[in-house]
Amino acid sequence: MRYLILEDGSIFAGSGFGADQTTRGEVVFTTGMTGYQEAITDQSYADQILVFTNPLIGNYGITLADYESLEPGIKGVICHQVARHPDNWRMQTTLPQFLESINVPGIQGVDTRQLVKKLRSHGTMRGQICDSQENAAEIAKELQSSQITRGAVDRVSTAKSYPVPGTKRNVVVVDFGIKNSILRELSQRGCNCIVLPYTTSAAKILSLQPDGVLLSNGPGDPLEMGKAIKMVQEVEQHIPLMGICMGHQVFALANGAKTYKMKFGHRGFNHPVREIATGNIGFTSQNHGYAVSRDSIDPENLMVTHVEVNDGTVEGLRHKKYPAFSVQFHPDSTPGPHDEEGIFDYFMQMIDQRKENENDA
Repeated sequence: MRYLILEDGSIFAGSGFGADQTTRGEVVFTTGMTGYQEAITDQSYADQILVFTNPLIGNYGITLADYESLEPGIKGVICHQVARHPDNWRMQTTLPQFLESINVPGIQGVDTRQLVKKLRSHGTMRGQICDSQENAAEIAKELQSSQITRGAVDRVSTAKSYPVPGTKRNVVVVDFGIKNSILRELSQRGCNCIVLPYTTSAAKILSLQPDGVLLSNGPGDPLEMGKAIKMVQEVEQHIPLMGICMGHQVFALANGAKTYKMKFGHRGFNHPVREIATGNIGFTSQNHGYAVSRDSIDPENLMVTHVEVNDGTVEGLRHKKYPAFSVQFHPDSTPGPHDEEGIFDYFMQMIDQRKENENDA
């Protein structure tokens, strides 16, 4: 048997798969029906134990082409059932074998419906996966005071810069825990990218003379990104800038807005988002536990461009003076619907327009 112990003392039992080890993390849930590999390898889940609401996962195995990162920071996987006989022509290994190879434990046979109801009513909680429930009360007490997710970006951001060659626009990508699918979207548009650590200064970025700057997704509290916030304040005045997820929150903080920790966040790819200008609604892929406070947005600097239909969360911002904008959702849509892929095209148009204006001048 293997157990999930929550900070409130709750215990959920099941059978283990994947790595045989004890681990702690922030327990969150995703409503996606597929895309388990992309979710597990998404660095936005670093230091978290991920609960899948879909009752069966692992049915089409694991393939190298679907990795979002090669060294995932996720701490554990909870599900109702893992497929016993996965089958897919692209499959290279099974989900249990994959989790064992990256040293991540899993539990199946859990009443995930009950667990998710608890997380929705009480909010995100810290938890521990272990093979014994003997010291559950002591473990729960320790979890209450632990700081599990602090410094998450520092653990998943690249330590050294690296290129993703292209032939057209030169784009600097600031890595808070980037998904490979974002780089693929840029590559498909011919971008010549250089990926930099999240601590890179504005002076360094400007010295590279990029056509655009993209702030990636990532885990944890955006308020920890002090250096990046200062960098954005300088860079956005000179170069077209786009933020995604964590990048959206950093962009908001750099322009005077505030962020807050959500009760249980948005995780999955069935989140409807309305574009205010057109009224169009697109379904989006999302993975975030923090959001931008709408009341804190300075209308002199920023305008809200997108909102989440269900709860009114700020999903998009645009600067009123500079060629800079951000979205809370993942327009790369891996996994998920492709409704908002055009966001990348808008960024390309912004870059091209800026270059044309400079050439005309």
